[in-house]
Amino acid sequence: MTQPLLLIAAGGTGGHMFPAQALAEAMLARGWRVKLSTDARGARYTGGFPHTTEIEQISSATFARGGILAKAAVPFRIGAGVLGALFKLMRDRPTVVVGFGGYPTIPAMTAATILRLPRMVHEQNGVLGRVNQLLAKRVNTVACGTWPTDLPEGIAGVHVGNPVRSAVLDRAGAGYITPGDYPMEVLVIGGSQGARILSDVIPPAIASLSMERLRNLRVSHQARGEDEERVRSFYAEHGINADVQPFFHDVPRRMAQAQLIISRSGASSVADISVIGRPSILIPFAAATGDHQTANARGLTGAGAAILIPESQLTPETMAAQITTVLDNPDGAMQMAQAALSVGKPEATESLVALVETLAEKGTS
Repeated sequence: MTQPLLLIAAGGTGGHMFPAQALAEAMLARGWRVKLSTDARGARYTGGFPHTTEIEQISSATFARGGILAKAAVPFRIGAGVLGALFKLMRDRPTVVVGFGGYPTIPAMTAATILRLPRMVHEQNGVLGRVNQLLAKRVNTVACGTWPTDLPEGIAGVHVGNPVRSAVLDRAGAGYITPGDYPMEVLVIGGSQGARILSDVIPPAIASLSMERLRNLRVSHQARGEDEERVRSFYAEHGINADVQPFFHDVPRRMAQAQLIISRSGASSVADISVIGRPSILIPFAAATGDHQTANARGLTGAGAAILIPESQLTPETMAAQITTVLDNPDGAMQMAQAALSVGKPEATESLVALVETLAEKGTS
């Protein structure tokens, strides 16, 4: 009996790729074959995928970047990607096709629609991304990571949560050491591509903390490549023990060791924080489509697990005050950690697997 084949289509950011990786890990463990369809940007995030995942790069593009000529070429590049995906899907006949959003999802999902293959999308955020908005009425199931999700009229989503990678699940509910007069960790992450505003505001905020606090503090700060050196130099000049990198490959470990996480409220970051269970200060990306990062944060903030600071109110002084609120209140920090766990969905991957298996059984077109 041939192995069933799952085709995963995902875009070029960690927010799309990390839940895709979680599903790939789970389906491979169940004896499925897994192929990943992505573009060159997405391929940069495939290092954590199981080595048995078959990875195919396809042609795709977005109207969000480039000049006039680049934008004019977008329909042709997407069209070429769809044509290539059609030939590949006719050859492979995947059992189920799952899209996680982003423009690289379009070719495979469009080809699956033309061939009437069982298909679904998973939306990580509280507001559908542009691509998933286009696909929502053309798939059999819309799985939602954040609830409630703003869905098109007539579409009933299924709340499964956001799948987290096995490295995160391995640390689910890891014991939390409250802030105190001993070495402590603060983790600063701005999404898979960093965030300039966090690199502008957080180093001076931390530098303004009391010497008693700084003596015990170690900072892990994810900064864009172009900001990395100045952020590293700032911390060094102020005598702050800091590890500054453009990308951390061991975020789950650093989260589990942290007394406080300062982060954008991307869907994957929020899911990881809630599954591991840590206090956080969240700064939603103001330009996110439909302000979806604010929607993503609601679960944690509503539970009392996170402090939300809008970009418009983000200053070193405001940030320093909120950092102090957490680090100077061990009982409150523990309550925040427990509240984060209360809204976590470590079972999200299994819920998504169940939807995939149901689609496979139905063979719905």
